[in-house]
Amino acid sequence: MNRRNFVKSGVVASTALSMASPTKLFAQKKNKIKISMIGTGARGLSQLKVLLFRDDIEVTALCDVDKDVLDKAAAMVKEAGKGKPALYSNGPEDYKNLLSRDDVEATLICTPWLWHTPMAIDAMKKGVAVGLEVAGATDIQECWDLVDTYEATKTPFMVMENVCYRRDVMAILNMVRADLFGEMIHLEGGYQHDLRHVKFNNGSQLYGGGVEFGEKGYSEAKWRTSHSVNRNGDLYPTHGLGPVGSCINNNRGNRFSFLTSTATKSKGLHNYIVEHENGGEEHPNADVEFRLGDIITTVIKTVNGETIMLSHDTNLPRPYSLGFRIQGTKGLWMDLNNSLYIEGKSPSHQWEADAAYRKEYDHPLWKKYEKEASGAGHGGMDFFVVHAFIEALKRDEPMPLDVYDCASWAAVTCLSEESIAKGSAPVQFPDFTRGKWMKRKPIFALNDQY
Repeated sequence: MNRRNFVKSGVVASTALSMASPTKLFAQKKNKIKISMIGTGARGLSQLKVLLFRDDIEVTALCDVDKDVLDKAAAMVKEAGKGKPALYSNGPEDYKNLLSRDDVEATLICTPWLWHTPMAIDAMKKGVAVGLEVAGATDIQECWDLVDTYEATKTPFMVMENVCYRRDVMAILNMVRADLFGEMIHLEGGYQHDLRHVKFNNGSQLYGGGVEFGEKGYSEAKWRTSHSVNRNGDLYPTHGLGPVGSCINNNRGNRFSFLTSTATKSKGLHNYIVEHENGGEEHPNADVEFRLGDIITTVIKTVNGETIMLSHDTNLPRPYSLGFRIQGTKGLWMDLNNSLYIEGKSPSHQWEADAAYRKEYDHPLWKKYEKEASGAGHGGMDFFVVHAFIEALKRDEPMPLDVYDCASWAAVTCLSEESIAKGSAPVQFPDFTRGKWMKRKPIFALNDQY
């Protein structure tokens, strides 16, 4: 599926050097951010809820092609006493009018995946700071487009990978930095989440699922399932890759070198259709051929010698797990059994519960903002990723998860597709930092601010 066949031609072209100077660059510290939101569906409304608890933002504009969800978002802003935002719903290109407003300093982009890059690029070209929700890339060029636009405009950009802020993950990162596991050797993570009810939904069974997608689908089923029809690769790599990337200082003294990927056969989505009470062998969707393998396994090698194994597993029955494993020369941690083993500390050759360690190494961010994070989406993680974005803007400081992180994580999708298509052949990662990774220093979660 080529992104350029989905959006209008020319949206992303010629971004590197020939753009007008932005008018809204953050050149000084601010007390309040005038923010907008592009995409007010399920994810957008969840993030809007987090924003509306803050006193240091003003929601000035909202955009969505679905007027019903847009009106719902506007009502949330009004009920929170945050004023009356301008609304944009006049077709898929109306977001550009939002970006041209003088009272839009920043935007959260929470739209279907194929729109992420063109919208982020248009925002940066207007000098509007970008908080971009996660997804994999459709091709390597779009990753370069993001990087080139950021480097040409210097407009603040953050990828909103919330799992980097998961409480246990941040405690383990503290343990890595304290050398409890020794030198990093091997890491694992993934997106292991049964999404069949999301990929097929007819609206009448919002949580139980249906068997419809595309034009007949509801919410994410309108667009997300088409990726499973047309693509065979790790479609959603960032939840697993972002957190482990911090442990090996990706793009900051280290970087991904190459990967290999392998796909299983595809059976899960077809079986869901034919076995569902609303489907069956005669249902039209029973004839759809899904390219996406049920389980995609990707192995990444870094320039410093570590390996990272990623798993994408969304089409089969299973409990939720991101499958983290952090292993070094002195021991390892695994989230599936909430256990670790540290040589010389743990009972010999026996797993040890990680609870006491996680309490001892609990990150200062969680200690400081636990109350504020209570009730935020994804167990509080959504608070921290939004908080980091807003605080970095207010302080005019670098984003903790930046455009180079976004490009290197998102590239896994199209690189894994290429590897699978070539019989699991190795595929090289581009160096999106253009060599800067050798001198850039780690900054993620090194203080108790953001």
